[in-house]
Amino acid sequence: MAGKWTMILMLPLVAAVIVSCGQAAPLKVSDAAPPWAGIPGIDDKEHALADCKKAKAVVLVFTCNHCPVAVAYEDRLVALQKDYASKGVQVVAVCVNDLDQDRLPAMKKRAAEKKFNFPYIYDETQKIGRDYGATCTPHVFLLDQKRKIAYMGAIDDHNNPKKVEEHYLRDAIDAVLAGKEPPKPVTQQRGCGIKWKP
Repeated sequence: MAGKWTMILMLPLVAAVIVSCGQAAPLKVSDAAPPWAGIPGIDDKEHALADCKKAKAVVLVFTCNHCPVAVAYEDRLVALQKDYASKGVQVVAVCVNDLDQDRLPAMKKRAAEKKFNFPYIYDETQKIGRDYGATCTPHVFLLDQKRKIAYMGAIDDHNNPKKVEEHYLRDAIDAVLAGKEPPKPVTQQRGCGIKWKP
């Protein structure tokens, strides 16, 4: 009888262990950045993190076409790539949303309209989003030259570019290029929730 009660009492513990083992631990600053490969882009080519091997830093930003917050940051991402390209920084935008308006055909149209100067890739498997623990659009991860997470969170502190007071991402990039730690390695990302597959 005692053995039966012991088993009953242990069931919740066993279930908790099964659930926790099935979930990836969230990324932390200084963790190795999960690699990606074979992800199609708006240029009809497959993209990989290894494509950026010469970059001194990589800005991986989860974004999409339909979210007004993501749209508000498009020009800032274009400007950031323009400003930092000569310094060895590569922006890579990735969409993982399970929505027609966020798939490759719509991405190609949007990128042409906004003159994106960086790769814009679509992972229909959503693996890259889960690997990084992305939660919304936009959600940024800055990878240093050793491809470790140096910063993650928001691009800056306000959706309206005229009201920005803190440039989190630019400050983090400047620090990484100078061989220093970002002043704020983690900030709160904000935007539209990622549309995961059921």
